[in-house]
Amino acid sequence: MAYEFQFPDVGEGIAEGIIVGWKVKEGERVKADQDLVDIETEKAIFTLPSPKEGVILKIHFKEGETVPVGQTLVTIGEPGEIVKEKPVKAAPPVTAAPSIERPKERIAVIEAKPAGKALAAPAVRKLARELNVDISQIEGTGKGGRITEANVRTFAEALAAPTEPGISKVEEKEVPAIKEVKKYDLYGYITRIPLKGVKKVTARRIRTALDNAALVTHHDEADVTHLVDIRERHKEYAARRGVKLTFIPFIIKAVIEGLKEHPYLNATLEDEEIVLKKYYNIGVAVDTPDGIIVPVIKGADQKTFLELAKEIEDLAKKAQERKIDLADLQGGSFTITNIGMIGGTYFTPIINYPEAAILGMGRIMEKPVVKEGDICIGKIMPLSLTYDHRVVDGADAARFMNTVKEHLEDPDLFLVELGRQTQ
Repeated sequence: MAYEFQFPDVGEGIAEGIIVGWKVKEGERVKADQDLVDIETEKAIFTLPSPKEGVILKIHFKEGETVPVGQTLVTIGEPGEIVKEKPVKAAPPVTAAPSIERPKERIAVIEAKPAGKALAAPAVRKLARELNVDISQIEGTGKGGRITEANVRTFAEALAAPTEPGISKVEEKEVPAIKEVKKYDLYGYITRIPLKGVKKVTARRIRTALDNAALVTHHDEADVTHLVDIRERHKEYAARRGVKLTFIPFIIKAVIEGLKEHPYLNATLEDEEIVLKKYYNIGVAVDTPDGIIVPVIKGADQKTFLELAKEIEDLAKKAQERKIDLADLQGGSFTITNIGMIGGTYFTPIINYPEAAILGMGRIMEKPVVKEGDICIGKIMPLSLTYDHRVVDGADAARFMNTVKEHLEDPDLFLVELGRQTQ
């Protein structure tokens, strides 16, 4: 009997995928676990293997098409077996995601009215001439029946819409949205880009965070002059071991010390319970051509600086190539994001919900600082901490930031704490 291999639920609220490329053809015999197809989801591109041996009787989706979870990707069986054709099902609803129901658009049908003297300002008349509409046919909604710019634009848009015969007055009718999409608006040419993939899931997560958390951002700065010197002295040592040493491993270690002392920032709110995490899985936001992806370093407190640097580099490369495993995108307890490598100082990062906090770093700048009564030039790192005020108090957030700053400004503390842990 022919076997219908359906697109499985891969978790993380993923409802659909896009066919990147088939590795087999119809009529080809495949073995169990042989690679069948590359699929791009909102998170990554991954390869699905064949669940069984047999002949590819039917490929149900072409490259570039979107397949909902639970829909049949391919039918596998033996030559001569009957392949059932089933209608494509709608993707299952996802929490906080926009409705997938086909949108409706309103078509306005205009009834001509007798010409008369139009009450309109010179600027409104000029706009009507630019849009090539007869201002005398427009019903004004302004004071005393005056025609406004909004009236002119609405009228122009209505004229551009298709009309139906036999309708003699202005009315609205809901019809299915037409496939043809305008490439211009009233002001000029435009480009429409579908919201999909990474950007779609990012938009959904941001909306979820804004709807379900009380977000506050705390700004501060750390004098990382000594840290910059340490990195400069040791980056060649790291390079000889195949590791690119950035500031992120130091940030991660400083954040972990802050989380140990202030555990409410390493937490989630579930119903009416605050869940304090006893592990330190740190997400690091990665800028990719498709949008921001956040790989998670599991057990970051158990890894050395070089191990962290190597894992960050490897995960970032996989994320940029969209080859990252879904497991590497799950299980985070706190997230770090960095705009400093691009530019900018302070900003308002949004938490990776349901996490309670996120730390953002800005560009390191040279600024005058006072040390022991003398003015000197220091290297200053801007820090922005956004947290869920339902879980974290402002005072606790400030104390957490103080701990992070203390370790960034005096990285020798890591050696002291390492010795304390080994005793």
